[in-house]
Amino acid sequence: MTASHKTASFEMLERLSRTPDDVAPNLLGLASCVQGAVVVATCNRFEAYIEVDEPVTAAGAVGVEAVLEAIEQTAGIPAEELEGAYEVHSGRHVAEHLFAVASGLESVVPGEGEIAGQVRRALKSARKEGTTSPELERLFQRASQAQRKVKNVTALGRAGRSLVRLSLELADSRIADWSAEKVLLVGTGAYAAVTLATLRERGAVDISVYSPSGRAAVFAEKHDITAVPEDDYARIASRSSLLITCTNAAEEPVLGPQHLQAPTGPVPAGCPMGQNSQLVIDLGMPRNVDPAVASLEGVALLDLETIRLHAPLEELQATDAARSVVREAADTFNVVGDRQSVTPAVVAFRTHILSLMEAEIDRARARGDEDGRVEQAMRHLAGVLTHTPTVRAHELAADGRSAEFISALETIYGITPEVPAAASDIA
Repeated sequence: MTASHKTASFEMLERLSRTPDDVAPNLLGLASCVQGAVVVATCNRFEAYIEVDEPVTAAGAVGVEAVLEAIEQTAGIPAEELEGAYEVHSGRHVAEHLFAVASGLESVVPGEGEIAGQVRRALKSARKEGTTSPELERLFQRASQAQRKVKNVTALGRAGRSLVRLSLELADSRIADWSAEKVLLVGTGAYAAVTLATLRERGAVDISVYSPSGRAAVFAEKHDITAVPEDDYARIASRSSLLITCTNAAEEPVLGPQHLQAPTGPVPAGCPMGQNSQLVIDLGMPRNVDPAVASLEGVALLDLETIRLHAPLEELQATDAARSVVREAADTFNVVGDRQSVTPAVVAFRTHILSLMEAEIDRARARGDEDGRVEQAMRHLAGVLTHTPTVRAHELAADGRSAEFISALETIYGITPEVPAAASDIA
């Protein structure tokens, strides 16, 4: 079950991000069929990965019901409030989804690296709480491997940083001296840190930061810049020559005409407002800036749509390349899982055939098979008889059809192997 910026309001995601750490333990206590649980909770995402001891056709429904009940018990959010705010993935789709999440493909800012650490910490937390399971361990470890491969072989990890650099390169034509610019940064997330570093590379020194979520002071202290309080935001915005927004903490635009046209009082000497010229760069997703600012006299707006038109081809192809890596990794994960799930059935089949063979060999010895030729022939025959079904079982598993082999085994031989929960039972 996943709730993200694609399905839920930021207000709901904020409530879910404050979900207590005992959601996963409660999940295991609410339903005996839940064998393991790992919860990933960030400011933009809430995801519960659970292993359910139920057929894959029922795993999704059973899992969602357990997750909703656990959230209501621990966070006080009724199930009806979450209706329409989440999606459910089950079976073979789970691996591809988690691998994409860990790689930053599903983030507000595609390619951001913070989510990879959050996914790893979620697994560590589950280990500490004793809620993980062997299959969930395998799933999350492979997610980290997929993320590293995406980072190493595609440009996705550089895409976000490149957009920042590209936006400032496009601003170069309007800015003669970066050290003279009065810069206001709106936002304190991963994009903001990259933006700040890039601004300093270009020579900007007069930089302030405002945070709609109230994190400006902490960010400013960490990076040695000036924090802008809420009641001073409009005044500073109206006096800044370069404004860069890069926050996902608000559903509505955080910068509009009312901020840029705010009463400023006496304009200090050298203030850009004396030249009536401002550049606004909107790096937010969703849009941080009200498009109406572009109609203000002396204000130019540069948004992501415009910036991406100038992006190098490599950056435009980064997402497609990353998706291919993720799909390949997920396919491999599922094939390995399916092979593991069919292994007990193969072992049961071979054990059954070999036990019949041993019984016949004992009878042959009792009848006087002194030279062992009968035993040799029977062992050869048993090998021949088990070879093709074994190969076929693994082929079916690779196609996600291991259940067909298990069903045939039960129908023909009456063998019901102990099959452990596999990736197809994760929701």
